[in-house]
Amino acid sequence: MLLGKEVGLRAIAEDDLPKLLQWRNTPQLRRYFREYRELNAKQQEVWFHHKVNTDLSTLMFAIVDLQDQQLLGACGLCYIDWVNRSADFSIYLGVGDLYIDERLAPDAAKIMIHYAYQELGLHRLWAEIYAFDVTKQHFFETLGFSLEGRHRQTHWAEGRWHDSLFYGLLSSDI
Repeated sequence: MLLGKEVGLRAIAEDDLPKLLQWRNTPQLRRYFREYRELNAKQQEVWFHHKVNTDLSTLMFAIVDLQDQQLLGACGLCYIDWVNRSADFSIYLGVGDLYIDERLAPDAAKIMIHYAYQELGLHRLWAEIYAFDVTKQHFFETLGFSLEGRHRQTHWAEGRWHDSLFYGLLSSDI
């Protein structure tokens, strides 16, 4: 387990899947995810077995409370490019429908960033978020990520088009 001050990151276990599925299907959380549709248990299992367990370009973790080991959310590195040493950074808290807070999410993110740069030797982390996701914009800026670009009208949600914002953090930035 990778340890922070209040949370730890551990491998996602099969018995985490029902709770992760419930969170992924919560409309107020799902609006922020690339996967727009509601998922069923079979789709969640396929993701777990094909992405989490076997895809070398994906490293996903369960975020757990250090005190009671309660599952809090998930984070990870996706689309890892081992040659160019970059990865998409993904994170959310599902417990209490927090999504991103000011205490647990930053702790988990700092663990993940340290792991990416110090353990894996990555050089660049990036994230794509939607322009209406003001919470995550602030979150990434607080972590030291820079807004690197905007793709206009890439995401259809809530009856209109939204821009995608791309944030990046280089290993030399920290």
